[in-house]
Amino acid sequence: MKKLIYALLPTLLLLSFIFMKMKKDPAKDFLNSLSPELLQKAQLEFDHSEKTNWHFVPSSMYQREGVSLKELNNNQREALQSLFKTYLSKSGVEKIEQIMGLEAVLRSMSGDSVMRDPGAYYVSFYGDPSGDSPWAWSFEGHHISLNFTIVGDEVVATPRFFGSNPATIPSGPREGERTLKMEEDLGFELINSMNSDQLEIAIFQEEPMREITTRNIPKADPLDPVGITYSSLNPQQKKTLIKIIDEYLSALPKALSNKKRRQVEDEGMEHLRFGWVGAREKGSAHYYRIQGLSFLLEFDNSQSGANHIHTVWRDFDGDFGRDLILEHYANSDHH
Repeated sequence: MKKLIYALLPTLLLLSFIFMKMKKDPAKDFLNSLSPELLQKAQLEFDHSEKTNWHFVPSSMYQREGVSLKELNNNQREALQSLFKTYLSKSGVEKIEQIMGLEAVLRSMSGDSVMRDPGAYYVSFYGDPSGDSPWAWSFEGHHISLNFTIVGDEVVATPRFFGSNPATIPSGPREGERTLKMEEDLGFELINSMNSDQLEIAIFQEEPMREITTRNIPKADPLDPVGITYSSLNPQQKKTLIKIIDEYLSALPKALSNKKRRQVEDEGMEHLRFGWVGAREKGSAHYYRIQGLSFLLEFDNSQSGANHIHTVWRDFDGDFGRDLILEHYANSDHH
């Protein structure tokens, strides 16, 4: 039997090598699909200054690095879809498709084909996915900013921003369609389940916010510890709070979202706080935030007659993979 195994060993090693070569790598496949001209635009140095200069306004208002959707042919777009499906869940892919689709709605409402351009979303790579050093990629345009940093087998997916305008489509063939519906409805469910004593603690400001507090700053630090603590909620309210966190994580693949959820739990649920600002029903400006030891998520719906949502997840030390990169360099001899 041993002789047979030894005889087959070279064949098994060859098959293993062939399998590894055949194994798909969506990042490399996408870059390999690009022409030299597009590749030069798409791939930048890992420490390029634009890596942390993220934004969520229309591309006519903020010039982005990278290659745009409208520059890609069908094969290149398919390669980009494979990249999305690797680093996002089905729900995450649906969110970006819905948000990009709202550009056509805004174009029909405003007649502005320059600001409202569904093709003005950009993909950028920082560093080389083929090497053993950290690398990153981003996808960004109006109301979308997805930032992924890869260090070995570890993936960081923050800052992660989704927005929707209009949040509820007011007319036309898609009338009544709501993008980021669950993020809003679960917030209302939680705040409207509270008694008067809980509301006094949870509502930390009466004047409506005009924007998420952290905006698009490169590094988010913990905000003031406002709102009601997890420990002050009843069992059903605690479940709703976790549902909100899970909804924000649902854009990520299951393994990545589960890992982040475990991190939140391991840090201690008693450290979670839920804070609310503004109206407790649709139609008027409202805002909420959930903050833990290592992260913050924000929801705001105050612009355009409270029909314009901004949401974001920030990691205080982990945005753009800062903690992983520091650990990598500290443990790498060649650095």
